Amino acid sequence: MFADRARIIIKSGKGGDGHVSFRREKYVPNGGPDGGDGGKGGDVIFQVDSGVNTLANYRHKHKFAATAGQEGGKKNCHGKNGEDIVLKVPEGTVVYEAQSGKVICDMSGENKRVVVLEGGIGGLGNQHFATSKMQAPKYAKPGGDSIELEVILELKSIADVGLVGFPNVGKSTFLSRVTNANPKIANYHFTTIQPNLGVVDLDHSNSFVIADIPGLIEGASSGVGLGYEFLRHIERTKVIVHIVDGASVEGRDPIDDINAINEEMSMYDSHLLDKPQVIALNKMDVCPDRVEEIIQKVTKDVKIDNVKVVGISAVTGKGIKELLWHINDLLKECNNDIITYEQEFDPGNLINEEEPITIEIDKDGNYIVEGPRIEKMLSYTNLESEKGFLFFQNFLKEQKINEKLEEMGIEEGDTVIMYGLAFEYYK
Repeated sequence: MFADRARIIIKSGKGGDGHVSFRREKYVPNGGPDGGDGGKGGDVIFQVDSGVNTLANYRHKHKFAATAGQEGGKKNCHGKNGEDIVLKVPEGTVVYEAQSGKVICDMSGENKRVVVLEGGIGGLGNQHFATSKMQAPKYAKPGGDSIELEVILELKSIADVGLVGFPNVGKSTFLSRVTNANPKIANYHFTTIQPNLGVVDLDHSNSFVIADIPGLIEGASSGVGLGYEFLRHIERTKVIVHIVDGASVEGRDPIDDINAINEEMSMYDSHLLDKPQVIALNKMDVCPDRVEEIIQKVTKDVKIDNVKVVGISAVTGKGIKELLWHINDLLKECNNDIITYEQEFDPGNLINEEEPITIEIDKDGNYIVEGPRIEKMLSYTNLESEKGFLFFQNFLKEQKINEKLEEMGIEEGDTVIMYGLAFEYYK
């Protein structure tokens, strides 16, 4: 089954923790700190693969994670960096942040390889914290956290021209005649269940790509039928070609069909109607004596400005060359740049987001101070040593926690509690 949408969870690697160790050599009984740094965590990378044309690889597996960096070692040994994970996708895949629906990256144009989540940085070993006053630090910095993010992948085909129409009007037959594509063709509804791409070569200097979009039906924009699943493939196209049953072989009214499909496209995305449109009245070989009559009637009654109506037969090929050259002329008036979606959500901000520090006063008058930064700091600080406690005091000052406590009216001798650690406050 064709897969052009997937919902997955991606996770970068955690940075390796810095190491705490000291030189221990035969004639150096009191060696200095030599704890090595932790390795960087692996990145999550999206990469365009020209050999892939669906998102089928993400249909059954939904979690993808890079590996963590290795902890630093003794003798200044640097921990090994975590391995990146590279997720291969077809060109035209748009990556969205699942909760907000905002674009993270569009794997189109020059975006062939994008780092979406960076791994955590490696923590510093205790050698970095040695000073003239603190020559034997017993703490090291932990590695940066990993980031987990749920994303939605959507494949939006990259084509110059989009063929739209109701089921069984001859889009696949038309595509097979004018391009090198080999779509499935049969005389029943919904033969096409996936977008088909083909290249039209008019001559050495004029060519374009056509996408055959599965047949739309009324209500498609609201989720009815197969067509809704593929409306997204029209978004990148520059010109829209309506293929309609001009001869009403199945009793359909071509004008009603054109108006109904435009209504569905408008409800899905009103900007789709800003694109140039062409109407191809197919199956005109069935009523050759009425071709001009039908063309004039459709031109007069259809609700589209400045639209060209062409009578064709996908079976015999009549009228097709005129249609293709007209499409080619319209494309020359369009911007040649690939339609891409700008980034709206930067996962890098998840790393830099300010982690909140909360201060509350309990019923006993104790000041309860909590926050992720404090919890991390306490995990690698030895408060039993004088130097470790000095480091802890400097941390409180740098984070302006003391200042906030004083703003809340704390006085000397009052109790401050941080994750089970209780101490009396003194300026």
